[in-house]
Amino acid sequence: MLGNGFHKAFENRTRLGIMSVLSVNEKLDFNALKAYLKATDGNLASHLKALEKEDFIRFEKQFVERKPNTAYYITQAGKDAFAAHINALEQLIQSQRGV
Repeated sequence: MLGNGFHKAFENRTRLGIMSVLSVNEKLDFNALKAYLKATDGNLASHLKALEKEDFIRFEKQFVERKPNTAYYITQAGKDAFAAHINALEQLIQSQRGV
């Protein structure tokens, strides 16, 4: 946490995108996230792991048509931290409008 509601985990464009997409979808699998964010496998995987480490997202592994599938979802801690971050961004924008 950086203070004023900002969180360092969301400074990166890909992580911000992951949280944005997962906040409006109950669950998304790796390939769907990759398509939404236009990310490479390695890049996406590293950012997902960073968000998992913060306990902002979790994953479920299952088989779909006999193929392994990993679906990601946002945790309550992730929802709270992301909402605080977005609120801090909105407040920053509002404060700059009067300048």
